[in-house]
Amino acid sequence: MAGLELRNIAKSYGAVSVIEGINLSVEDGEFVALVGPSGCGKSTILRMVAGLEDITDGEIAIGDRVVNDLTPRERNIAMVFQSYALYPHMSVYKNMAFNLELSGKPKAEIRERVLQAARMLELESLLERKPSQLSGGQRQRVAMGRAVVRDPAVFLFDEPLSNLDAKLRVQMRSEIKALHKKVGVTSIYVTHDQVEAMTLADRVVVLNHGVIQQEGSPMELYRRPANLFVAGFIGSPAMNFFDAAVKGDTALTAGGIGFPFEPAETVSEGQKIVVGVRPEHFQTGSGPHAGEVTFVEPTGGQTFVTLDLGGHPAMVLVSSEEDIDPGTRLTVSAPIGRTYVFDAETGRRISKN
Repeated sequence: MAGLELRNIAKSYGAVSVIEGINLSVEDGEFVALVGPSGCGKSTILRMVAGLEDITDGEIAIGDRVVNDLTPRERNIAMVFQSYALYPHMSVYKNMAFNLELSGKPKAEIRERVLQAARMLELESLLERKPSQLSGGQRQRVAMGRAVVRDPAVFLFDEPLSNLDAKLRVQMRSEIKALHKKVGVTSIYVTHDQVEAMTLADRVVVLNHGVIQQEGSPMELYRRPANLFVAGFIGSPAMNFFDAAVKGDTALTAGGIGFPFEPAETVSEGQKIVVGVRPEHFQTGSGPHAGEVTFVEPTGGQTFVTLDLGGHPAMVLVSSEEDIDPGTRLTVSAPIGRTYVFDAETGRRISKN
């Protein structure tokens, strides 16, 4: 096993820059998720680490070796793709053993490694089947098993669950987490799904336009987003945002809704700001704000309603026990410690929380 270092990594295609000076350290055995919208550069970073994409500038180190000029095979990494990339004419056993056979490993060692990985991933009864005889989840486990048997220094996961249905994605998340706990290999996981990133990773790195916006533990990003982009990307459903201006110790929206807040720096009267409140942080039943419910989304254990607050739609989480229909008048408040305020020009968070 080994740690991973990205040192001022950059990538350009001609005059178009897609990665701009990324610096990232991943500790030995750490599970780090790269998350962001399509086109943010996360898969490009993964492919540069794997050696499938040349870097324009900077250094990549795995352990104590700079690997810029090494081939993918020489880097001792294993990659799991969203497309599984299994050989259709080979059995599960042969798919898992193939790279070891290419490396000239003894047959006894290959068999031991494959059977050990098969036990770990509950594939023992499927070793003689072909990929066409497997479900999507089983194919993904075979792809992970093929990576495990190589005993790599670093695991790379490129959106491995995106082709699975919702229920199977939840199951596979727990299997990937259990696998990492068992093998303890340094892992980089790329996904556009922030829920996936938060449930799997020790640390989440949020990217946008080839730049790291923030990195930290999942709950650190949720509780203390550095800017508007992170605040809007982390959390499901997304945070509500209101254009506002500073009025004393209150953020006052154009619709006359006031949100008290505690600034972390000096603000000026009339300064343009953006207020953010998560749906789950609104308190219902009492408070200074009231609005008409325009839309109701029951999800079983909880219900999300869209509320017209001063002419601005706001999503609010309510108990599924409450009988709320469109047209209902709902009163809400936003606790000062759960109200986020951002500078409208820079997007930077300027509230203490």
